Amino acid sequence: MLSIRAQVMGQTDTVHPVLLWDEQDVVLVDTGFPGQLQQLRETILSLGVDPARINRIILTHQDIDHIGNLQALTENSSPPIEVSAHALEKPYIQGERRLLKFTDEAIASVDRMPEQVPKSFRRGLKALMLNPPKAAVDRVVAGGERLPWCGGLLVIDTPGHTPGHISLYHEPSRTLIAGDALFVRDGQLHGSEPETTFDMEAAKASVAKLTGYAIKNLVCYHGGFYNHRIMERLAEI
Repeated sequence: MLSIRAQVMGQTDTVHPVLLWDEQDVVLVDTGFPGQLQQLRETILSLGVDPARINRIILTHQDIDHIGNLQALTENSSPPIEVSAHALEKPYIQGERRLLKFTDEAIASVDRMPEQVPKSFRRGLKALMLNPPKAAVDRVVAGGERLPWCGGLLVIDTPGHTPGHISLYHEPSRTLIAGDALFVRDGQLHGSEPETTFDMEAAKASVAKLTGYAIKNLVCYHGGFYNHRIMERLAEI
């Protein structure tokens, strides 16, 4: 589990991409906020892994804090990095459609930010919303598919937060990489936040689906590692 920090609206926000590696593959799950490439590389290097070895990226979904460094990582990479995502997320990640949460209203709201927010920040944010990072999705994945890398990753469809959101179950360690299907706050596990969730009923059904897996460890993109009575807490949610 990586910890990547960014300043967002005057506050520090930490997100948690996941790195898996063996002799053949180095797999990065999600890529952090835009502009965090150097921090991401330094964090990976601190684990004793050469970031140049990354040969696969899996995206749990299209949100900007997940695809933020995708373009920077894949551009001119040698050998090429294979990018995987769900079919419903592919056109957004590739830049063929505007990211779902970058609505006209969301973009217009940038101009209504308080005056103390620097104009340079507002200009940069609007430019990012209109032209977010993008890259080709080379491999479409779907629930039930087993990816043979690093001991085996089972793809689980967990729509709700976005229509094509996926989670990944690392079979050898019984670890669930939940993306934004779940989050941890103040030491407690919660379901996807309503304010940032596309379809709450689908998100609840996705959590119910997760109760069918024997999960020993859990990594949430927001909030990080969780391993306290996971199955009971999922049932409560």
